[in-house]
Amino acid sequence: MSAKTHPFFDMHTHGFVRVATATPRSRTADVRYSVQGIIEQAEAAHAGHVDLLLFPELCVSSYAIDDLHMQAALLDAVEAGIETLRKASEALTPVLVVGAPLRRGGRVYNCALVIAQGEVLGAVPKSFLPNYREYYEKRWFARGNACRNLWLSVAGEEVPFGVDLIFAADNLPGFTFGIEICEDFWSPTPPGTMAALAGANILLNLSASNITIGKADERHLLCRASSARNVCAYAYSASGFGESTTDLSWDGQGMVYELGDLLVESVRFELEPELCVTDIDTQRIRNERMRMGTFNDAAEDAGRPEDSYRVIGFEHDHTPGDIGLVRAIRRFPFVPNRQDKLDEDCYEAFNIQVDALMRRMQATGTKALVIGISGGLDSTHALIVAAKACDTLGLPRTTIRAYTMPGFATSDGTKANAWKLMQAFGVTAEEIDIRPAATQMLTDMQHPFADGEPVHDVTFENVQAGLRTDYLFRLANHHKGFVIGTGDLSELALGWCTYGVGDQMSHYAVNSGVPKTLIQYLIRWCTRTNQFDATCDAALEAVLATEISPELVPAGADGAIQSTESIIGPYELNDFFLHHTIRWGQKPSHIAFLCWHAWRDAEAGLWPHAFPDEGKNAYDLATIRSWLEKFVQRFFAFSQFKRSALPNGPKVSAGGALSPRGDWRAPSDAVADVWLEDLRANVPEGE
Repeated sequence: MSAKTHPFFDMHTHGFVRVATATPRSRTADVRYSVQGIIEQAEAAHAGHVDLLLFPELCVSSYAIDDLHMQAALLDAVEAGIETLRKASEALTPVLVVGAPLRRGGRVYNCALVIAQGEVLGAVPKSFLPNYREYYEKRWFARGNACRNLWLSVAGEEVPFGVDLIFAADNLPGFTFGIEICEDFWSPTPPGTMAALAGANILLNLSASNITIGKADERHLLCRASSARNVCAYAYSASGFGESTTDLSWDGQGMVYELGDLLVESVRFELEPELCVTDIDTQRIRNERMRMGTFNDAAEDAGRPEDSYRVIGFEHDHTPGDIGLVRAIRRFPFVPNRQDKLDEDCYEAFNIQVDALMRRMQATGTKALVIGISGGLDSTHALIVAAKACDTLGLPRTTIRAYTMPGFATSDGTKANAWKLMQAFGVTAEEIDIRPAATQMLTDMQHPFADGEPVHDVTFENVQAGLRTDYLFRLANHHKGFVIGTGDLSELALGWCTYGVGDQMSHYAVNSGVPKTLIQYLIRWCTRTNQFDATCDAALEAVLATEISPELVPAGADGAIQSTESIIGPYELNDFFLHHTIRWGQKPSHIAFLCWHAWRDAEAGLWPHAFPDEGKNAYDLATIRSWLEKFVQRFFAFSQFKRSALPNGPKVSAGGALSPRGDWRAPSDAVADVWLEDLRANVPEGE
């Protein structure tokens, strides 16, 4: 099966809906001209495989025409224009949402019409009519807030009319949307909230908000808040060039938010028509609603609005196959991604750990912080957190008792890094060679290695890991201190730690909420923002340049050291899998689709700010699938018993943590079958 036909490559398979906001060409009160502009944008959206296309408020008639809204000739022209749009839509894929003034029962309503494939599906009237400052809508329009269970004659057909409408594609689960119009979302009680509680995953706002200084920021604020509070995607389209400028001006602002994240925004003040296109992840939205009890409680308190809303179903004739994905996907979802807020985000992440450690130090009255230093990333980061905690509390760094404990496979490079770190940070530094104790233990166990055989099994590895932790705990007793855990979130996810008397255990696990990719970035941030002195920075850069290894198995005949990532997979992929598993509850096939689009081309998309060029990798689908299968097995079936006995440690990222007292609670004896079945059945082995 080719990439053009395999369901995996079709974004709709994974619950994505392509949404666009449009700023069409228009001319004040020229209905025929404006309708033609709408059709042109609809045709462009059709060519771009758009599923749902949003236009500005009253775009059929123009907004700023004042009393012309009451002219019968204009209203007749609007109805004729709607019929033109209906006919044009027969050959178009996108569902069109356009604004128009419509008559009903001797009143005129400011409406949004939904038109799809030759049919007018319904009309939603505006609930809140502004009648202050430059707006006088109550002069022309009737409020639609009380319009429910009504019908309206449009283009010779009776169509559903009212604020109680949401629209749903019968053949695409998740493609469900509700509508509000401009002032509606400036209201303290936006009608879109009820539509969301009734089941709409996408909210649309047709707007004719004029532009003044600072107003664009206010719109962003409201859109972002609406998408976050209502657990939905929120698309906004404002009127642009072509509206009357008798007393006002227009900027054509369009934007789409999803769960508080800005996906795309338009270029404002454009003379030419503009489409603002992105793909919305409705599966992510549905999963978040399922997990968020507050949303469901609000629906219950509102009287279960899904029972009072009319769901207008339709068959969506979408484009099947691989149409790409118009959406920025973060390769490193745990890493701060906002360049303008980069220092603030890293400062916050780092100081969450520092603050938590300081509180534990004060609560216990500890006399020493005991930590094992390997020269690797995790122990290095735990060390700098401890150093900053001591600095902030006014304690000497000699409060930190750091130990490097070389074993059978410790390289000269990592040992040198460990000593450089301890000396650069001015901590109490010592070395304990664990090889004699390990040899004695292996001899007592009658392990083949004690007889000279090169048997480097899990017992051989864990004797070393266990001894290191055993020493640290007894040293903490001896110095009236506590052991700072160095293991990170990524290792806990994969079970890549020695249980019990091993690196899984400590008195306080300061890194337990921080994944490997974030640790790398935070260390790099520390060196680039002068958190410590130049000597410390040089030692930290040396650690960053060292390959990740547990160093429990001696190097091979070719000199190659034991490589963690060759065994469990690249941490940058594992952290991607982890984020989408624990934060959003996504299926492996969905995660694979996102990962493939994020990582298949190193030249495409954005990398975190100042990310080194030599670290910019790419992965094909076969590689992603292979490592994802291993991740699923490790995460769901092999590792939970280690996480169920975790020591305390701070949550750092909104992406989640694995504490059994917090974000992740799971049985230790679960199997991974359902996740493996989804992966194997729905993700091809190659492209």
